[in-house]
Amino acid sequence: MTRPTPNPVLPGVDRDALARFLSPAAGPWAPPAEEMSVSLLSGGRSNLTYRVDWGPLRWVLRRPPLGHVLKTAHDMLREARVLTALAATDVPVPPMVAVCEDHDVLGAPFYVMELVDGLVLRTQDDLAALDAPTARTLAHGFVDTLADLHTVDPAAAGLADFGRPEGYLERQIRRWKRQLADSTCRTVDGLAELADRLDASVPTTQRHTLVHGDYRLDNAIFDPADTVRPRAVLDWEMATLGDPLADLGLFHLYWIGWAGIDNPIAGTPGLHPAFPHWEELADRYARRSALKLDDLPWYMAFAHYKLAVILEGIHYRHQQGLTVGDGFESIGAMVPELVARGLAHLHG
Repeated sequence: MTRPTPNPVLPGVDRDALARFLSPAAGPWAPPAEEMSVSLLSGGRSNLTYRVDWGPLRWVLRRPPLGHVLKTAHDMLREARVLTALAATDVPVPPMVAVCEDHDVLGAPFYVMELVDGLVLRTQDDLAALDAPTARTLAHGFVDTLADLHTVDPAAAGLADFGRPEGYLERQIRRWKRQLADSTCRTVDGLAELADRLDASVPTTQRHTLVHGDYRLDNAIFDPADTVRPRAVLDWEMATLGDPLADLGLFHLYWIGWAGIDNPIAGTPGLHPAFPHWEELADRYARRSALKLDDLPWYMAFAHYKLAVILEGIHYRHQQGLTVGDGFESIGAMVPELVARGLAHLHG
């Protein structure tokens, strides 16, 4: 991970209050608060992610966005809980440092985890820099990690009550409809139709598992010298118990499904010849997870709908001046094309 340039004044972080809260976790290694450096990390378009450098300590802080925070979104305490639970499994996650439920510290709940150094593949240039053997090994390890996540026993991990898996897909459609109603300032052609068509054709869930909710390549950190498995999977803010194929539908969207759409979010691995084709990864996932992919077009369409609603909410906050960082001005233009492609998956 590239170390960002420190910024002495950052929205969403009171350095002195943060230093007071983190002093017990830092122990005798904590220098004075004025020596703490807090820097905004790139890559987030939803929750805010900061790097914290404090003496020998290297941490990452996650908190909700400023301003317009939807009731069911950006739940830091849930994200911290799933990271803590997965630490005892084969799914790689960053170690937890501290969790804060007190709004008086930074104005919202947040958590702090250890910084995991390594390779993050965020841009087209990042992807193009890999040779074919490395790209292939990395892609296989990434899809294997998703399948392994979907074999974790939630009860054994202490997450039996982490969600209500029965009726997950139907609730997801209702949830994103509500999110859209609460965070839009325009009408997007086809968006309501896509939701209605999804609602009318919900497939039967084969089994209920822990789902990540935003599984894409730049949400993982790899060891450049050993890409067989990620060193850590990040961004668990939408994790819950539900249908694992919802994750696979999003995996497809980020791998190749949004190819040709100008986006500032992440690169598209499927466009690079060094990486395996989507069909190879889907077959590998199906073998490892023992799940059938007959209804995958529905999950692909749902992925397009979900991302369209998320990006519409980000566009809405950007219009209000409530986003922090660069790259938000083109987010809104992605939504209509995502809707059209989602409808195309349902039309077959």
